[in-house]
Amino acid sequence: MRAAVVVTALAMVLAGCGSTLPAQPVDSSSTVTVPEPPGVAGAPSSSTATKPPDTTCDATASLRPSGPLPPPGQMPEGSTMARIVQRGRLIAGVDQNTYPMGFRNPITGQVEGFDVDMLHAVSAALFGDPDRIQFKAITSADRIPVLQQNQVDIVARTFTIDCARAEQVGFSSVYFSAGQRVLVDVNSPVQDIGGMSGKKVCATKGSTSLDALTKVASHPQLVAVDNWTDCLVLMQQGQVDATSTDDTILAGLAAQDPYTKVVGPRFADEPYGLAVPRTDTDFVRFINAVLEKIRADGTWTADYKHWLGDRLGPVPAPPTPRYLD
Repeated sequence: MRAAVVVTALAMVLAGCGSTLPAQPVDSSSTVTVPEPPGVAGAPSSSTATKPPDTTCDATASLRPSGPLPPPGQMPEGSTMARIVQRGRLIAGVDQNTYPMGFRNPITGQVEGFDVDMLHAVSAALFGDPDRIQFKAITSADRIPVLQQNQVDIVARTFTIDCARAEQVGFSSVYFSAGQRVLVDVNSPVQDIGGMSGKKVCATKGSTSLDALTKVASHPQLVAVDNWTDCLVLMQQGQVDATSTDDTILAGLAAQDPYTKVVGPRFADEPYGLAVPRTDTDFVRFINAVLEKIRADGTWTADYKHWLGDRLGPVPAPPTPRYLD
């Protein structure tokens, strides 16, 4: 029998949450209800996923850096960066349960991952110290609201850039190019998203992954949750047939559960950007200068090798930035 109890426990440790019980075998004739992670919902509402996509903007083109980075601690007077430095810490919205992009290390208790390393680079440029960061754990659906409400300075949470989102927040240049695929049980005959007709597929609320699933020809039944590890739990309990999202996230889920596999080619592009409040255009330019630096000095490549290795194939070159001005 699949070792669901062990891998479910690991997923819950990474999620920093112990409220969901381990999956147990259930007799199909029984009336026992299998426990579900908090926040599980059915198909997304029309406000989440059925709005026609805006394809009129140049979504992945960002604002060009203003020039060389200022010395740490010496930000231009009156700038967003000066305000952050005066406060003494960068407040960042992050994931804490998506290995290897943003997760809480169950041994050290520290928030780590590829996304988090992007924040360390920004903190180092601001303060001369990569660790002057206050992390705020958020869900996929929280990403835009926490920026609009000025609860955080920046969000680094596998945040795909698109036109609709670019109207609400300010995005950096692309720092990672992911693509949507499918995670299924290792014994599943499904080979790609086309094989999911009539099957239940899990994705997180407020994600472009959920939106993309509403448009595929196979028309799977959608189940929306708060966090990606919740999808893994539902798969282990047999309550969904698959999880579909970015290949970066699926690689982490597969690493947690050897009884799963990632299948099929990419069927949607997912370019990630660091996001800030839309009015903080000076901070967007500053962040883009930081990204230019870590692309050029090898930091980006070292971070990729450390967190992703060869899970997605050969290590790629960093995404080439594109600018509006």
